[in-house]
Amino acid sequence: MSASFKSKAPLINREISWLYFNERVLQEAADKSVPLVERLRFLAIFSSNLDEFYRVRVATLNRLANVNTKAKELLGFNPRKVLQEIKNIVVKLEKRFEYLYEHEIIKELAEQKIFIINEKQLNVNRGHFVRQYFHDKVLPNLVPIMLDAGVHGKPFPELKDRRIYFLIKLSDKKKVRYALLEVPTKRLNRFLVLPDSNNLKFVILLDDIIRYCLDELFFIFKYDSIEAYTIQVTRDAEIDIDTNVSEKFIENLSKSLQKRSKGKPMRLLYDSEIPFDMLTYLVSSMSLNNSVLIPGNRYHNFKDFIGFPNVGGASLEYQSLTPLTVSGLDLGVSIFNQIAKRDYLISLPYQSFDYIIHFLREAAIDPKVVEISITLYRLAENSKIINALINAAKNGKRVNCLIELKARFDEEANIFWSSKLEEGGVNVNFGMLAYKVHSKICLVSRKERGRLAYYANLATGNYNEKSAGSYCDHSIFTVHKGITTDLKQLFRGLDKKTFYKDYKFIVTSPLEMRASIYELINQEIKYAESGKNAYMILKMNSLSDEDVITKLYEASNAGVKIQLIIRGMCCLVPNVKGYSENIKVISIIDRFLEHARVWIFGNDGEEKIFLSSADWMTRNIDRRVEVSFPILDPALKSEIWDIINIQLRDNSKARVISPTNDNKYVRRRKNDDSYRAQLDTYNYLKHKDS
Repeated sequence: MSASFKSKAPLINREISWLYFNERVLQEAADKSVPLVERLRFLAIFSSNLDEFYRVRVATLNRLANVNTKAKELLGFNPRKVLQEIKNIVVKLEKRFEYLYEHEIIKELAEQKIFIINEKQLNVNRGHFVRQYFHDKVLPNLVPIMLDAGVHGKPFPELKDRRIYFLIKLSDKKKVRYALLEVPTKRLNRFLVLPDSNNLKFVILLDDIIRYCLDELFFIFKYDSIEAYTIQVTRDAEIDIDTNVSEKFIENLSKSLQKRSKGKPMRLLYDSEIPFDMLTYLVSSMSLNNSVLIPGNRYHNFKDFIGFPNVGGASLEYQSLTPLTVSGLDLGVSIFNQIAKRDYLISLPYQSFDYIIHFLREAAIDPKVVEISITLYRLAENSKIINALINAAKNGKRVNCLIELKARFDEEANIFWSSKLEEGGVNVNFGMLAYKVHSKICLVSRKERGRLAYYANLATGNYNEKSAGSYCDHSIFTVHKGITTDLKQLFRGLDKKTFYKDYKFIVTSPLEMRASIYELINQEIKYAESGKNAYMILKMNSLSDEDVITKLYEASNAGVKIQLIIRGMCCLVPNVKGYSENIKVISIIDRFLEHARVWIFGNDGEEKIFLSSADWMTRNIDRRVEVSFPILDPALKSEIWDIINIQLRDNSKARVISPTNDNKYVRRRKNDDSYRAQLDTYNYLKHKDS
């Protein structure tokens, strides 16, 4: 691979690519085949995604924006130019968001006799109901802050990250007063369902309840008019922690988390109807740069709409899919006895997460089990996994739990869980400060006939029963000696805070994954160059590592046929002459979040199939502890193949990733049957089991 080839390789900036992914989420809100309340929830997901994007990615770019010219050359892009491009795209997406909400979804809800009304649309009876609710529930939670405009030395209040505020202006002929008021969404439900009237349903937001009753907050002032407009600050959420591994690690992390809410403003989202004088006052008072200003709609923190109450019929939401059983795996008998005979594959959320819970519960009480080792990254709020591990420790098992304290936005929860585990007698390991442990692995040691037998679970997704209901992941049970031996060595290394190499079956980062990926790709290149059928099918969340992308371009030029299924960021540009003519990319966005990582290599007819916890991003390959593992059972390889083929033929929810980044849906010809991968996968597994 020449330096010239690499330097000219087409790449899309990862932040820009991510925005195109979030646009695909917005497409779901625009899709009229999606149930109406679910469309509102896709707006909420879009909004929540964008919040995190600003807190982390834009925050990082802002830090890079001040680096010198030489550093920019090393980066390969100008951060300031990327920030400007981000703002241009986000403003367009926010306008589309506003149009969808105000001109489509609100009207279609009205057709269903459901009305989201504001303070100006309340009649006398509903107004009385709202005012009573305000007195009983809302007023005790409101703390207005008067802003003394022009008073020297009085600092503007520190706005909390991602909280909704009203900037309020009280005016009379002599004086203008400003006030700030936080909308207490952390303590009160964002939505209030009002009494029915003539079979009509009404919902009002907490924001508008407050607007309706503003006069009761500021009754001591004389004013001719009162105006209130929502604002929201998104702050830098990156945290700096002491690089010295010590007993104070948790304390340092906790302090850093406290600072997170006070980070530098990355975005000020404001109601686009706000008068210019009020916006000017705000920008001046907060000493904001114009680059952070993003006009939005009337309601901020739209992520709360994930909890929008469905006051209509069941048709307004997705029909629930009952989790399926796994053929041959019976929860009524010992799971260890069944796993000892063959490997089992669990495909979530289509099949039940209860199998993983049952595996740990049985291990907790089985007299033959002596030890459990597990890595944990993100956990459910009331984690059954944690309960099973504590129960195992209380039953005399040695339980070793590596819990990753640096899981972004789950740090506080994981600190809490680590304390609970330690209190319950579990041996808690916090991993290595410089590397996040992102693997999803569990190994159970069981004494059988005087010696230890090992039972493993390896997965592409977290040990989290809540996300398992909406994330598409794969999880396997196996007693394969090669895999369990590798896992023993990996856990031993994690316990000693060191990395071992030369695993026989699993592929791990940070030491071996890059070389293994190159070796697998090079093998396909050799097959293609010798005239054999060479191909790769790769599914993951994100593809952004430049060196790996360049390697894929090299494979494409050698004649390797490459099909990619990428949900999120894809920095590779397909269909470019001289680089990616043999590469096709689709992205599937549907009711469930595609989260599984699957690698399929043709290998001259003897296919190699791996599942993985890792995306092909530089951080996953070089700076995290990840585990990729082979599917060795022929029946399970066939099942994975079938599921991937179902995804590749999707012509309902698949978008084509192209050089123009226009997110067009896969084209369906006039007489083509309709294929929708997620529903088709559920039906495939349902019929397979039956």
